[in-house]
Amino acid sequence: MKCYVLGIGMGNPKLLTIQAKEIIETSTCLIGAQRMLNCFPESKAIKVAAATPEKMKQALSCCRDTDTATVLVSGDCGFYSAANGLSKLLSGEKIAYIPGISSLQYFCAQLNLSWDDVKVISLHGRKENLINAVLKNTKTFVLTGGNNSAAAICKQMCTYGLGSCFVHVGERLSYSDERITSEHADALKNQSFDSLAVMLIENPNANDFSVTHGLSDEQFLRGNAPMTKSEVRTVSISKLQLNQGQTVWDVGAGTGSVSIEIARMLPEGMVYAVEKETDAIMLLKQNQDHFKVQNLQLVEGTAPDALKDLPVPDSVFIGGSSGQIDPIIDCVLQKNPCARIVANAITLETVNAVISCFKRCQLQNQEVLQLFVAKSKPVGKSHMMLGQNPVYILSAGGE
Repeated sequence: MKCYVLGIGMGNPKLLTIQAKEIIETSTCLIGAQRMLNCFPESKAIKVAAATPEKMKQALSCCRDTDTATVLVSGDCGFYSAANGLSKLLSGEKIAYIPGISSLQYFCAQLNLSWDDVKVISLHGRKENLINAVLKNTKTFVLTGGNNSAAAICKQMCTYGLGSCFVHVGERLSYSDERITSEHADALKNQSFDSLAVMLIENPNANDFSVTHGLSDEQFLRGNAPMTKSEVRTVSISKLQLNQGQTVWDVGAGTGSVSIEIARMLPEGMVYAVEKETDAIMLLKQNQDHFKVQNLQLVEGTAPDALKDLPVPDSVFIGGSSGQIDPIIDCVLQKNPCARIVANAITLETVNAVISCFKRCQLQNQEVLQLFVAKSKPVGKSHMMLGQNPVYILSAGGE
C-alpha cells in the first residue's frame, strides 16, 4: 500500500497543488477530518473520518488492503499539523509527505506582507509566551484556539500596554465567507471572532532587549518588601545554571527581582514566585506589569505548603525560608530529585541550616560562596567605596 500525508491548504480545493490533486484522484482511501473529506465530494475513494493522529493511525491499519491511502491534513503538513504526531506513531513506516499552502503563507499574501521575518506562535492547545514575542518582533503570527481567542489575545495585549499594536485577524481563510479584520488591539478586544482564527500582530516599536541578567535595582518598584540586590542577584542566577524552557521556583520572592530577571531570560520557560506577604505580592504584580513579563505566575502562601501543587521544578531559588529550609528543600527534592537549588543567607545560622540540609539529602556539587560588594559613593568632588553587608550564596544539586 502506498501511503501519503497530504497538506490540502486552507480548505478551498483551488489552492491544491497539481501533485496533490493527482494523488487524491488516484487514492483508494481518504482519511481526515470530516470537513476536509467534504472538500472532495467527487472522489470515489473510501472516506474515513479521523481528526487525531491516533485515529488516523487506526484508520490506516484498516486500509491495509487498499492500493493508495492518503491522510488529509489542513494547511501544510510541516506547519503545526497532525502530520507531526502521526509520523511519530508510524515510525519506521514508508510515508510520502506532500506539502500544501499554510495559513501563514496565505494570510501574509492576503495582507501583502512578507513572512520570512515573522515570529510564529501557536496558542491552539499550547502555552507560549505571546507577550514576549510581540515585544521583541515587529511581526508575530498567531494560531488561536480554545480560550485563546483573537479577542482574548487582544485583551491580554492591552493588559501589558500593547493595545496600540496593529492586529490583523483572519477567519475562514480561502472560503467564500472569508473575513479579514485589521485594527488596533484595543479596538478588537471586545469583538467576536471564529474560534480557529489566525492573527498577524504588527509592533513597529519592537525591541529585542537584552536577555542577560543584571537589571539595576533602581528599575524595580521597591516598597518595603525585601529585594535581592543586583550583584547578588546576578551571581545567584548564574549559580542556577538555567536552560531555556525550564520551570523555576522563586521561594520568598519579595519584590520579584529574581523572578523577573529569570522570566526575561527564559521566555520559553515558566517562573513561579512564591511569597507569603500580601503587600509584597501586590508589589510583585506591579513589577511584573512594569516589565511586561507574562511567563511569571504569582503564588501567595507560605512555603512549603504553597509549593505542593506547583509543577515540577528544574531549578529553585530560595531567597527567604522563614526558618523552614528543611521542609522546603525536602518538598523540592520530592518533586524532582535532580533539581538545582540555590539559597541566599545573611546569618550564620541560616548558612548552617542550609549546609546541614544539603548534607542530609546527599546533594551533589555543594558550594558555599561569600559575596562582598562595595559601591562608590560621591563625597564632595571625590568618590569613596561603601561596603554592603556580605551575603552567602549556597548551591547544590542538579544533574
